[in-house]
Amino acid sequence: MTPKHFHVFSDQAAERTDYDVADEKMICGESRQSTLNMFSDPGNEFHCGIWEGAPALWRVSYSENEFCHILQGRIRITDESGIGITVGPGDNFVIASGFKGTWETLEAAKKIYVIFERSTPLA
Repeated sequence: MTPKHFHVFSDQAAERTDYDVADEKMICGESRQSTLNMFSDPGNEFHCGIWEGAPALWRVSYSENEFCHILQGRIRITDESGIGITVGPGDNFVIASGFKGTWETLEAAKKIYVIFERSTPLA
């Protein structure tokens, strides 16, 4: 038994969702990805879980803030001006709301994600 309001990351407690990156975002590679969402708050603004994807390149436009911890694989993230960074196992980073560019999974990858997206604008 766990304390109230305490959530353990467990494969048995989450539902795996397989999906394809939208055609209009895909540049090349395997569009199939999956998430294992471990927790979402009642307001549906905060989510965390595990994401997996095969090698691919697609356009991204972030309306959310996302913290990532890379478990395996390598990923290259490039902004609209062409400045990029490659991350791999053990790396931690945040992509802030407003980021536009590309996400390239260079080799099969797996990450822990924590996403926050405000449902109502600040006054």
